[in-house]
Amino acid sequence: MADSEGFSELIPSTLTPPNETTKRIETTSEPDAVSRSLNLTLFVLLAIMWGLSFPAIAIGLEYLPPLLFAAFRYDLAAIVLLGLAIALADGTEWIPRGRNNFEAIIGGGIFLVAGNGLLFVGQQTVPSAVAAILQSLVPIVTALWAFLLVGERLSRLGVVGVGIGFVGIGFVVQPDLGNLLAGDTVGRLLIVGQVLCVSLGGVLIQRAQPTLDRVPLTGWAMGVGAILLHLMSGVAGELTIPTATFITPIAIAAVVYLGLFSTAIAFLIYFRIIHDRGAFEASLVTYLVPVVSTVVGVFALGETISPLTIVGFGLVVVGFGILKRRKLLEIAIDGNRP
Repeated sequence: MADSEGFSELIPSTLTPPNETTKRIETTSEPDAVSRSLNLTLFVLLAIMWGLSFPAIAIGLEYLPPLLFAAFRYDLAAIVLLGLAIALADGTEWIPRGRNNFEAIIGGGIFLVAGNGLLFVGQQTVPSAVAAILQSLVPIVTALWAFLLVGERLSRLGVVGVGIGFVGIGFVVQPDLGNLLAGDTVGRLLIVGQVLCVSLGGVLIQRAQPTLDRVPLTGWAMGVGAILLHLMSGVAGELTIPTATFITPIAIAAVVYLGLFSTAIAFLIYFRIIHDRGAFEASLVTYLVPVVSTVVGVFALGETISPLTIVGFGLVVVGFGILKRRKLLEIAIDGNRP
């Protein structure tokens, strides 16, 4: 949505209603059996596409430096989304105007997109499945940022849910307080930092109240984030690495998959689900993505996941359930209606 990896995090519930550009991508559908079946198919497809992102990052990092890899991903995604927005727009409606839209683009670009550079850096030492599980904290951290910055209400039981979620992340990170530099603790903490960044980015977009359509807004934010990632890559000295190592079939395939399929196309699917079922139901994909990543990471990449990590993920899900109990109850009631 993680974006992923936090994107589902990603730009989801904070965006404005679709205007004409998005309406040409999303078709209105009635809440009948066919519509529900289609949405379920899209939901599973989205979970698979986003779930495969983490193994794809792990594979690509064998050939590409992390920040430059992330920059290439969002270069491609920005080009595709802005190109689509231009092709479907009437006139210049894809061009941002007004302080609110620029604030949303800059805030989203810095935190929601460029913040994902921490994920790529962290995954150099952290298994892809663990990285995906850490993303499940995004909705909980988003609620905390919204409470602090937007003034959204957080009940006492909601605070308990947030607390349980953070306890769960403690189980996932498993820091050695005597030696924080041991093992992959630093990598896991970097990914927690990425979770904090992308969650903040989503709330900043919400606070800005943009009027620009979802597709160009996402494209512009990814373009801003990509530029920042290129700058960060240069500062980190990644450009001194021989470019011959970048131009390999596997490296190119990883960039194309992440930029085109798990970002540009995945977001179009995500917007369709938001249009049909609402932002909250769409955000539930966050808890299916780690399952996909874990299966692929364990069976395809030979990664190992500790029992404490699984316990931690379970606690995060419980915390989310407590925090969003009313919404989940509404969905359960709606799902039982004929």
